Amino acid sequence: MTRIANPRPTEEDLKFEKTIRPMNFSEFIGQEKVKQNLKVFVEAAIKRRESLDHVLLYGPPGLGKTSLSYIIANEMGRPLKATSGPAIEKPGDLAAILTNLKDGEILFIDEIHRMPSIVEEILYPALEDFNLDLIIGQGPNARTYKLSIPKFTMIGATTRAGLITPALRGRFGIIHHLDFYSPGELKDIVERTAGILNISVDDEGAMEIAMRSRGTPRIANRLLRRVRDFAEIKADGKITASVARDALEMLEVDQMGFDEIDRKILDSIIDKFNGGPVGVGTIAASINEEKDTIEEVYEPFLIQVGFLIRTPRGRMATEKAFKHFGKEIKAHKKLF
Repeated sequence: MTRIANPRPTEEDLKFEKTIRPMNFSEFIGQEKVKQNLKVFVEAAIKRRESLDHVLLYGPPGLGKTSLSYIIANEMGRPLKATSGPAIEKPGDLAAILTNLKDGEILFIDEIHRMPSIVEEILYPALEDFNLDLIIGQGPNARTYKLSIPKFTMIGATTRAGLITPALRGRFGIIHHLDFYSPGELKDIVERTAGILNISVDDEGAMEIAMRSRGTPRIANRLLRRVRDFAEIKADGKITASVARDALEMLEVDQMGFDEIDRKILDSIIDKFNGGPVGVGTIAASINEEKDTIEEVYEPFLIQVGFLIRTPRGRMATEKAFKHFGKEIKAHKKLF
């Protein structure tokens, strides 16, 4: 079952996002510092008639890394070829992609941290010198052949920047972190999407959705579509604050944007482990969830809103989390 507040994209999300994806920097809402910097770098590259430096975009899922990549390609007037780290299994896969690029094209690699190390090593000379070092033959007869490839720009996107090796990270000339959005920015995104889909939503209804969207545009757009369904069947088709509130209560998304898994994580830490500290592996086992899912999807937002903290000994629920769930704070837990 798809969890409504999970920022990882579903097939429905991917199809939908193509229809509403902004085409230039002026249409992209939020991430102002990142956007302005990228705009300068793109304009400078165009002025010099050069390829843009390689770009690394990192941050939690659903914040616009893919959208910004397509905007960069569109602003540069270059085609974009997209793939993902897990899809490139062998050096030959990467060699086939790179040798088919044309001068100035942009290669987008999503989840670049999941690219195999043997493939990553082939990528180093391609990024620096636009050469591929290919080994032909085996054993004593093996020889190295250097193949020139067209100059290109690679854009890497990742949710786990810490898993990217320093050697690969050092090949990127432009590195930007995407952070969670403010409620005001998400409200603008909800209203923009509503306009494209011809959905009737007032200011209060848009803000109600924005406030429960976990700082993530993908979740805001997903909630908007589900609230629209509710409004069409249970109301007069217009999304107001009360309609949005009722729909989101039905979807079990609370005022903080927490869904079932958020509540399980915090309940587990508070009730089973006395508020922590407790290791993330233990938390995962206690709620029957994948450790990587907790670290990549749920934990960043819980830390961002101040409900969870990391310590050298493990995760701890904060006083704010105890109060949100109406739990009594133990005396020795008032240290944070």
